[in-house]
Amino acid sequence: MGVTYDTGALVAAERNDRRMWALHAGLLAEEVVPTVPAGVLAEAWRGGSRQASLARLLAMCEVEPLTDELARRVGVLAGRSGHDDVVDVAVVEGALRRGDAVVTANDEHIRRVADGARRRLRIEHV
Repeated sequence: MGVTYDTGALVAAERNDRRMWALHAGLLAEEVVPTVPAGVLAEAWRGGSRQASLARLLAMCEVEPLTDELARRVGVLAGRSGHDDVVDVAVVEGALRRGDAVVTANDEHIRRVADGARRRLRIEHV
């Protein structure tokens, strides 16, 4: 099983949250490379030296681009779930497709989208 990071995970890493960094180190020790959807990166990234910790985390992640095909799948799931935050929907779509858990600070939104897909999703709160 893999893992997908939502924006809350990136924010936690940027703030040097010990729990987030311990989780990340544990995943890497198990040779799990976390996935970060491109929209998640866009929500969290502002640039500059203040984000050195976030840059360090991202160097050990795979950023998933938002392709035309993926955008269409995300749109369909947004319609099914009634949730209009396409970043949340992209996180769930990718996690379900890959069989990933999701690391997030916003359990409610992630769960709502997964419920719209009528699928269960493992969520790790940070």
